[in-house]
Amino acid sequence: MNEVKMSRPLHRGVLGGGRLSGNIQDYLEDSQMKIKTDKEDLDKSSKIPSDQISLSLRNPFQFLFSENSSSKQDSIENGVVLSDPLTPIRNRHMLTLLFLKFTLVIIVILGLTMSFLWTMSLTTVSKGQMIRGYRRLQEQLVSDLWDIGELSLGSTKFKESEFCPLESENYVPCFNITENLEIGFTEGKEYDRHCGPMSKQNCLILAPPKYKIPHRWPTGRDVIWIDNVKITAQEVLSSGSLTKRMMMLDEDQISFSFASSMVDDNIEDYSHQIAEMIGLRNESYLVQAGVRTMLDIGCGYGSLGAHLFPKHLLTMCIANYEASGSQVEIALERGLPAMIGSFSSKQFPFPSLSFDMVHTAWDGVEWDKKDGVHLIEVDRVLRPGGYFVWTSPFANTPASVRDKENLKRWDFVRNFAKDLCWDLLSQQDKTVVWKKPSKKTCYASRKHGSGPLICKEGHDVESPYYHPLESCIGGTRSHRWIPIEEKSTWPSRATLTSKELAVHGVLPDDFMEDNVNFRSLVGDYWSLLSPLIFSDHPKRPGDEDPIPPYNMVRNVLDMNAHFGGFNSALLDAKKSVWVMNVVPTTGVNHLPLILDRGFVGVLHDWCEAFPTYPRTYDMVHADGLLTLETKKQSRCSMLDLFFEIDRLLRPEGWVILRDTSALIESARAITAKLKWEARVVEMDSNDEKLLVCQKPFLRSQVNSI
Repeated sequence: MNEVKMSRPLHRGVLGGGRLSGNIQDYLEDSQMKIKTDKEDLDKSSKIPSDQISLSLRNPFQFLFSENSSSKQDSIENGVVLSDPLTPIRNRHMLTLLFLKFTLVIIVILGLTMSFLWTMSLTTVSKGQMIRGYRRLQEQLVSDLWDIGELSLGSTKFKESEFCPLESENYVPCFNITENLEIGFTEGKEYDRHCGPMSKQNCLILAPPKYKIPHRWPTGRDVIWIDNVKITAQEVLSSGSLTKRMMMLDEDQISFSFASSMVDDNIEDYSHQIAEMIGLRNESYLVQAGVRTMLDIGCGYGSLGAHLFPKHLLTMCIANYEASGSQVEIALERGLPAMIGSFSSKQFPFPSLSFDMVHTAWDGVEWDKKDGVHLIEVDRVLRPGGYFVWTSPFANTPASVRDKENLKRWDFVRNFAKDLCWDLLSQQDKTVVWKKPSKKTCYASRKHGSGPLICKEGHDVESPYYHPLESCIGGTRSHRWIPIEEKSTWPSRATLTSKELAVHGVLPDDFMEDNVNFRSLVGDYWSLLSPLIFSDHPKRPGDEDPIPPYNMVRNVLDMNAHFGGFNSALLDAKKSVWVMNVVPTTGVNHLPLILDRGFVGVLHDWCEAFPTYPRTYDMVHADGLLTLETKKQSRCSMLDLFFEIDRLLRPEGWVILRDTSALIESARAITAKLKWEARVVEMDSNDEKLLVCQKPFLRSQVNSI
């Protein structure tokens, strides 16, 4: 078993490499000497002024046209000109660079010329399509030139990064509604995610001027700092009466009660009502009924998930991007699972049969539009025997019956649910509960032409990474079609049986080895960082009464989740955290297995921005991700990946990476550019090292005023 070689915890302000052992004073002296040596080596590696370097990084085209700053140079000593013995080498290097620049200029000219001719030839294509096609070509060209520009800069790219403009403190790449409208996206598609190389922002996003470290869990669930989220006191005070019942402004904090803006009564009564409509005594019995994971569409500020979490129910909040007052940002600030997501035209990045319950209330989704395609998507991600809970102002209530338009919308939803073979369990006030069939026989017994068809094999995939919405019923061909009432209840579900593993093509020995390895690793991480991290160890050694508790770890992002072993090990160790298990699109898709274990997760391409706001995770973990990404793709660099990690990470947050020695050393060099405090820890394995980093709490000169 691989174990971290360590004897003392990692302290702030430490940068260096080697083993964590011996006297702590020697450890600090070695670290300081290492910093000094690294700085001297970095200074010798480049003669380019810092202002030129940062300009080159911002503008990948500049190096094509800049003057030769590496021309032959002679040194003068005591009035005597001394020739440089490396001049022949530099000359050959300059010839190579000049040839590269000339070639790139020709490529740019030819590319733009062919792009223009191609655009002119498309007489039958709409204007919007031409703009999007031309934009994609431009983005790809910029991406290619950016990578070549990084190579030409050599070691200078590891100099410290610049800060983003202050207006970028809440920037979310790929979700630019204004830009999407300008290029022709309409009918809700402007809220969809549109990524490209132009979405990259290689600078460090500073926290808001009055940002504070979040409260320790569970206090942070009910109280957040107003300056940590993009919502103003005026927006809270001017909101409607229902929102005021849920959010109370107290000086510089927002307190959340169990009152909710989506139902007339409080959350406790509402969740109790849902359980009764299913036939249960109360919400505590949902787990016994086979419910463990819930998808909450348009989740408000996560109040339902916050209430159900102590009942061992894990709720994933998903909502549209919002520039201010974001549901997702505030839910994450409260320490609740959440991500940005819109299914106006694209599928969720979850495989079929992913959740035991789907809940939606006052969400603004037009369920009766587009031939019911949104209801079909709900059916796709819902497990057999799962529940769809729908609270809407136009459900069949006396008020809606009197409104012909509302009655028409209700009739469509009710009839379409029947065509999906959903069983209407109960209806109370504005809330309706349907149950998805546990068996497939209903689909074949429907009348010909009634309801959506079953998806063909090629359209029913387990990796729907933002695919267009399908108008057919998915998941029926999956070997994972197992009713929730036949599954093991939580927490037994986390350990899959041999039969269940066979469905995923995973050997029991491999699954067990993964679990054992991560249990040991979590113990090693605990020894390495304790008591600096995790919610039950808030105080840093040497600190006197930290206010509020620092280094609270609640939101954890596992960037390469494998079988979900890291998540499982944290739960076994009784850590009060939740984990977003990310399965890279470049690797083997084990996300269905992770979801079947009762965890939450998502597919993602790490060359694109993750669908969340800045500063939303306390810890980022990745095992073998660097190896996977360097082998599978060349569309983005390791530097791009680390800029994205920095965007996701909260100030004073932690990064733990395990990978090959060579890649860890390369990553350590990048951490200096990002101003992280980093330490390389050797492991007993043949060619693996551990990189442990902490993001500092940086404030710009403007912020500190």
